[in-house]
Amino acid sequence: MAIQVAKADGVREPFDPGKLRGSLSRAGAAPEAAESIAKDIEGKLYDGIPTHEIYAAAFKELRDHRRHAAARYSLKRAVVEFGPSGFPFEQYLGKLFKAEGFLDIAVDQIIQGACVEHEVDVVYRDGDKHFYTEAKFHNTLGFKTDLKTVLYVKARIDDIRDAANAKGAKGETCGLVVTNTKFTSMAIAYASCKGLELLSWDYPEQHTLHERIEQMKLYPVTALTSLSQHEKTALLSQKIVLCKDVLDDTRALAAAGIQGARAEKVLAEAGALCIPEGKI
Repeated sequence: MAIQVAKADGVREPFDPGKLRGSLSRAGAAPEAAESIAKDIEGKLYDGIPTHEIYAAAFKELRDHRRHAAARYSLKRAVVEFGPSGFPFEQYLGKLFKAEGFLDIAVDQIIQGACVEHEVDVVYRDGDKHFYTEAKFHNTLGFKTDLKTVLYVKARIDDIRDAANAKGAKGETCGLVVTNTKFTSMAIAYASCKGLELLSWDYPEQHTLHERIEQMKLYPVTALTSLSQHEKTALLSQKIVLCKDVLDDTRALAAAGIQGARAEKVLAEAGALCIPEGKI
């Protein structure tokens, strides 16, 4: 009988060694390294093992193999770390949209609707489409954004659209809900029916938040395994949000108390993570 693993949302499913090897490979581990790590972890499994224990074991071995590969592997949890740091998820999304080439990006905006004002997390333009984005950040991986969220966002977008139409504004008014975790199936069904766009860690297929971050190499500084939690918070307090920010402003490391050989170690990892390269 296949060993069952317990996911963050409580759902149990059979352990899939191919899925583990795939995630290790996507992080940058060479095929032989991914195979070796996966086999070692398979030998330590027990029925009902939580996925976070599998992640922790894989992360430790991958970090010993290559730190920047471990950083890629920990990307989802690195985004979750924005919560304790106090850094707003919407600010990170603004940087992502800017890197992707979208225009007129603004964060934390008050937009007048036909009936009332609305607080909008991120506004941006894609051609003649004006997007009004709701950012739903969760600091628990198993938490999903549900139907009631997309219901109220749809109502807000309709009110904003009515105001734009009344003014004769050019272009299309579009709504987008982004979460760092997942959506429920009912949320996805409703949004699809009503024309509201969704973006989550694993949705939509082939254009997920995870994939977009990887494509832009917009890794958060919280992904760096060579930093302590205190050092990550110190860098975020200086608005050093991305790994590439560390490379662009090396003085921030000194201000966070990171100097000498330790600073060189951090810069080496940040460089390996942000600079395109082949497989390890």
